[in-house]
Amino acid sequence: MVTIEQLERWMTEPEAERLEFKEAKTNFDSDDLAKYMSALSNEGGGHLVLGVTNARPRTVVGSQAVQNLDKPKSQLLRRLHIRVDAQEISHPSGRVVIFTAPPRAKGVPVMFKGAGWMRVGEELVAMTPDALQRIFAEATPDYSAEVCVNAVMDDLD
Repeated sequence: MVTIEQLERWMTEPEAERLEFKEAKTNFDSDDLAKYMSALSNEGGGHLVLGVTNARPRTVVGSQAVQNLDKPKSQLLRRLHIRVDAQEISHPSGRVVIFTAPPRAKGVPVMFKGAGWMRVGEELVAMTPDALQRIFAEATPDYSAEVCVNAVMDDLD
């Protein structure tokens, strides 16, 4: 669980592949939520924070978006096939909602609407073919890196 203290530390840090802030004072589009969770998962897991300004210095503005956290968690499981956690923090300056995406499985990109998503700067974009290929290649074992316990010198040529 993210604490108020952790949230305030994050607010001083620059956004990166694993941390995204959105004001989302009144609502947040469910497709955008799915894209961000896809991107965060594809980049090793991370957090989407609603109710905090994006620009630094960040401040809590509060969010009335996503009142029932169980509904988007269930939708994300069906749409992305990953379990996303969500929590609400009652910050003195307003309600903050934090969605946490797990890291994707090895060799499997998290796809949404036919694309694996990633962040490039401030943008969400569909993964490039080379990025997808790198992920798919993770699933192919590197047999040259394995130790052959019962190998003998005659096995070499």
